[in-house]
Amino acid sequence: MDTHHSIDIDTLLKQKSFIELTARDRARALLDQGSMRELIGPFDRVKSPWLEQQGVVTQSDDGVIVAKGTFNLQPCVLLAIEGAFQGGSLGEVGGAKIAGALELAANDNRNGIPTVAIILFETGGVRLQEANLGLAAIAEIHSAIVDLRSYQPVIGISAGTVGCFGGMSIAAALCSYLIVTREARIGLNGPGVIEQEAGIAEYDARDRPFIWSFTGGQQRVDSHLADSLVEDDVAGIRDNVGRLLALGVPKVHRSQQIAHFIRALDLVDAQTQATPEMARQIYASGG
Repeated sequence: MDTHHSIDIDTLLKQKSFIELTARDRARALLDQGSMRELIGPFDRVKSPWLEQQGVVTQSDDGVIVAKGTFNLQPCVLLAIEGAFQGGSLGEVGGAKIAGALELAANDNRNGIPTVAIILFETGGVRLQEANLGLAAIAEIHSAIVDLRSYQPVIGISAGTVGCFGGMSIAAALCSYLIVTREARIGLNGPGVIEQEAGIAEYDARDRPFIWSFTGGQQRVDSHLADSLVEDDVAGIRDNVGRLLALGVPKVHRSQQIAHFIRALDLVDAQTQATPEMARQIYASGG
């Protein structure tokens, strides 16, 4: 895979931006045309019971789209998080929708229906207003991904602009394969949290080139923490999903390479200011 290719202007003009789509439209764009059926949609009015009590306007789908359909004619469940609602944060309802859909997909496989999963990550992680309820829901998502990925690939996509942080960055790491754009960011803690806890000298949350150099899509692919770097283009992203699904279930998932990552972490010198190049070298040396 060429992660350093350039694009001519004619190609750029033909592209349709994936990032500019809503979560629901992203789901519709990826699934086979006409196959999408939304479950627990906005007209079902299943929304967070906790936000309104805290003076926060709710959304009738709680910011999570659950879509059933096909991808290249194979049964597929697609989970899309709407980054425009509460920063894509997950609470009790949204988390349960994702976990439940993944659990049902695993049951499909046990019953002879080869259902794959695609998860679109635009999320800051747990919803602070729902605290432990959100944490429990995200833990259930982790468990459901691990269950399903033993049968069929689970494809994660982080395109932008919110990124993927907190407990959902762990969910992304558990996926069989992870697709990112250059605009994507993936990290356990967001820039603002790191600056708050470690100080601006350690991490300046306003320094966008610095942030992307550590957590952006290019760096994550170069560090082998993501599998495919793509342009912001619907057709290109869909093609990459198809290519990765065709690879089947990995013999060893990234999250199972424990010895590799322990060796890498042993090389970290906390007294030295890290650089993107250093991070790439450390991950390479761990293998």
